[in-house]
Amino acid sequence: MKALNIFMVIVLFMALAITNLSATQSQDEEDRSQVEPPSVGVTNRFRAQKPKKRCVNVTTDRLNCGKCGRMCEYSEICCKGNCVNPMSNKWHCSVCNNGCDKGSKCLYGMCSYA
Repeated sequence: MKALNIFMVIVLFMALAITNLSATQSQDEEDRSQVEPPSVGVTNRFRAQKPKKRCVNVTTDRLNCGKCGRMCEYSEICCKGNCVNPMSNKWHCSVCNNGCDKGSKCLYGMCSYA
């Protein structure tokens, strides 16, 4: 009978310790997720980045337009190595190489709008 009581105390102590340890680990994970934002696959164009040696197409890549490291502005796309605004560029209206007809203008990404 005394051995059974000792066994029950040990089992309860172990259950309490496991529950406490589990709660502490989950709290640490929550604190870590609030402090460190996930960084896998995330790029930030305002933060300095180490140059990576990789192949890029400098005629169409917004982050390497015309030459490595030359970034286009937010509203621009890279067409033939030049940063252009597709909402107003007559030769690249809405997409690259979509020229407007003679006498029409590109406005809001459409030729002869209005």
